[in-house]
Amino acid sequence: MKTVLRFALVSIIGLLLSSCGTNKTAAEAMAENNFRNNVYDEIVNDQSKFLEFMEVAHATPPADMWLIKDHMQMMESGKIKEIVKDNPEMKEKLKNMMQEKMENDPEMQQRMQNKMKNMMMNDPEMKKAMMMDMHEKMKSNPEMAEKMMDQMIQFLHENPELMEKMKAKIKAHRDKM
Repeated sequence: MKTVLRFALVSIIGLLLSSCGTNKTAAEAMAENNFRNNVYDEIVNDQSKFLEFMEVAHATPPADMWLIKDHMQMMESGKIKEIVKDNPEMKEKLKNMMQEKMENDPEMQQRMQNKMKNMMMNDPEMKKAMMMDMHEKMKSNPEMAEKMMDQMIQFLHENPELMEKMKAKIKAHRDKM
């Protein structure tokens, strides 16, 4: 009996001593590829954990900017379009979310306008499709149409060269009629 008690006591002390050295910081634990991959798998395979992670990421400005940058790259590469092509609800939700982000962040709005302008200048079919889409939206939403018209007029006042070009086009169009 004494042997069993001694063995149990030595085993418990040995276990206690060996477990004392296993405390690691989060950075040390994440440095191990296997552990890190297991954490990633656990987060991405559990919707509630993933949503919680995304909330934390969006609440942290640098992480939020990384997410936005990644989203922009996915949009430019066509991945977003591929993902949402069969899901109109998701497509509309993404549009609304992007619109809200742009309204709240003037810098992002300017970047998006520049990207869209460059894309339209480089791809005439895209320009035509975007113009058609814009006209449809303006027809269905008079308030938005008024706001866009005000923005265009302000833009033309800020760019006299463009104003002259627009006047010439309007005059040429009137002459054809």
